[in-house]
Amino acid sequence: MDKRRKKIIAGLAVFMAFMWLCTLISKSIYAQQLPMVTTTRTDSKYIEHIVEAEGIVEAGAKLPVTVLGGLRVEALFVHTGDKVEEGDLLLSVDLEDLKQIMEEQELSVAKTQLQIDTIVHNKELAQNQKALEEARAREDYDALARYQDTLVGRAAEDVVQAEKALEELPDESKGNGSEEEERLKRELQAAAYAEADAKWARESTMKDAGRKVEDVLQEDNADATLAIYRTELAAMQEKIAAYREILDQEGKITAPMAGTVTDVYVQAGGRVPDTASFLLADDGVPCQFRASLSKEQKSYVNLGDDVKLELDGRKKLDVKVDYLQENENMPGTYTAIVKLPEETGMPGLSGRLVCSKTGEKHPACISLSALHEANGRYFVYVVNEREGILGTEYYVEEITISVVDKNDRLAAIEGAVSSESLILESSTKEVLKGDVVRLADGT
Repeated sequence: MDKRRKKIIAGLAVFMAFMWLCTLISKSIYAQQLPMVTTTRTDSKYIEHIVEAEGIVEAGAKLPVTVLGGLRVEALFVHTGDKVEEGDLLLSVDLEDLKQIMEEQELSVAKTQLQIDTIVHNKELAQNQKALEEARAREDYDALARYQDTLVGRAAEDVVQAEKALEELPDESKGNGSEEEERLKRELQAAAYAEADAKWARESTMKDAGRKVEDVLQEDNADATLAIYRTELAAMQEKIAAYREILDQEGKITAPMAGTVTDVYVQAGGRVPDTASFLLADDGVPCQFRASLSKEQKSYVNLGDDVKLELDGRKKLDVKVDYLQENENMPGTYTAIVKLPEETGMPGLSGRLVCSKTGEKHPACISLSALHEANGRYFVYVVNEREGILGTEYYVEEITISVVDKNDRLAAIEGAVSSESLILESSTKEVLKGDVVRLADGT
């Protein structure tokens, strides 16, 4: 009986050992199939922002070189980037074409001068005519004045005669209402009325005559035609003088100063534009570096900031931002300009602007690889422990957080995570919330 019990106990032990071994094997196989993850914890760090912008060196001051527009370029002797001294040959113009243009201009001058002479002659005739009309109007006025004065004088004389006749009436005929006295009184009254009418007629007639004189003396309407023609004539004569000067120089156009050619707006065989033909960088003014920034980059770069500048991949400079402005033609983009030290750089040289800003220190920062975003919502995966079928296991929980600040490496976060939270940073397989995972060694 004891022997049998020992066999049973031994068999049970073997079975339990076998089951334990199977459990270990099953657990090992299960664990091997789980994603292996590495975790991290939040850390207190500064979020540094580094802005890098490509740009180009340009002239600090560009001065235009203008040539009379319309001339045909025979040959071009400089190109963008060439250095020139005062008096160096820039281009030559077609002399035959120049002579033809001058002939056309001289013909236009002759036509304009003829129009001016005609207008001046007509003005003289008009002035003479006006002077004659004025003299006649004044003559008519004076004649009417004498005639009207005569009429008024005659009417006044009739009044005097009527009064005298009434006064010379015999006394026996006065005061009794005789017919003779009544007749003389009526004649005196009629003479007085006639005198008043004559005075009114003189005033009215002379007023009309005076207005005719005023009409003749009134200034003519303003006419700018003559002034316009004279202005055009002066401009054409000035242009012909400039053409003649070019002709005397055998069509050679030279640099008015020393500098570097930054822009060329003419070509051989083409016509000279009415605007600048060349732009020369003034060698006396230091160059400047221009770079374009996005709206996000602009938030970390301010006027007067200290920045690093690398020119042509070699020379590094410590400079300041001297100009910062939003581009009117491209809202949301900004232009940053840095003035370079004297004798540094040359127009057309490429470079890179670097601005480093150390922001605030944040208590909870994580690597960007641990940060996730979906539909504008930020979240992290936190690894927690729980009891499973095969014992203690690790599972993933999704925690929504807010991003306070970030750069290309780190993010400062706020939310339901602590310094002890195991935040998933990487995984050998895709992981979703609720998934069971295994921790990498050393995590």
